[in-house]
Amino acid sequence: MKAVVIKTFGDADGLEVVDLPVPVPAPGQVRVATEAIGVGGVDAVIRRGTLAAYGFQEGHLLGSEVAGRVTAVGEGVDASWIGRRVWAFTGLSGGYAEQAVAAVEDVLVLPDGLTGPEAVALGGSGVVAHFALERARFVPGETVLVRGAAGSIGITAVQLAARGGAGAVVVTTSSEERGARLRDLGATHVLDRSGEGGGADAPSGFDVVIDVVGGPQLPLVLDRLNSDGRYVAVGVVGGQPPADFGTRLMESFRKSLSFATFSTDTVPVPDRQAVRSTQFAAAARGDLRTVVHQVLPLDQAVTAHREMDAGRVFGRIVLAP
Repeated sequence: MKAVVIKTFGDADGLEVVDLPVPVPAPGQVRVATEAIGVGGVDAVIRRGTLAAYGFQEGHLLGSEVAGRVTAVGEGVDASWIGRRVWAFTGLSGGYAEQAVAAVEDVLVLPDGLTGPEAVALGGSGVVAHFALERARFVPGETVLVRGAAGSIGITAVQLAARGGAGAVVVTTSSEERGARLRDLGATHVLDRSGEGGGADAPSGFDVVIDVVGGPQLPLVLDRLNSDGRYVAVGVVGGQPPADFGTRLMESFRKSLSFATFSTDTVPVPDRQAVRSTQFAAAARGDLRTVVHQVLPLDQAVTAHREMDAGRVFGRIVLAP
């Protein structure tokens, strides 16, 4: 089967299309013939070699979420799964391929009216946005900043905060065009990437920050938390923050600020799947919007990563075998 692996760590040109054996589902797994493959920020972080210290090596088969039809099941899995149209989480490996395997507990049947590209634009990111706001103890009336809002996590977080009754939903993004699209999704104020702008009525401080970016400017955003403000980092697509960023928290000791990282790895699988199922149903009804930037053939994964690295992707870019 056709698959995409990391030949060499670094830029997008380090990706390579190869032929691999079709995977055989292990006990408790299903195999999915992929129709849509999500390309996410974590894929780029792994590709660059940033996480090599955590065991990722060259030759790694990228990809964490796919949509398609179940073609085989492993021992102990009900054969009625075969032929079903599903979304599946493959972990941090195995998705960039014509066939992928996943644990059956990480598989959901897709509702009618939800396409494969829409499913991978929402499946992984939607639960991050949901539980990040929950971790931030967000309540109606609060001012929320979504930093790096043009990605699939940010797009869902904007909608959930707006639907949850936020007093203001502030976003950072790179252009007026993106800002207009985010306003259409529920943002009330648009800042540039440095956190400036937004108009005369833009909030100067925030009760909640959901941050996909990280990077060197993270301490400056911490400075803008209101008293009792909560900051939840869900990604580092802009790089690691300065090692001493915690000093900012200690310097603001009397404001009782909170900083947390969040990964869905700490959420029990049934809880993740319950939220995901609810979000898929809402998206199929049109109550929650998904944004698919572009669908490219699997063998154009290099192009997909170049677009992502250049910051030209709004929503989720998708590969299709």
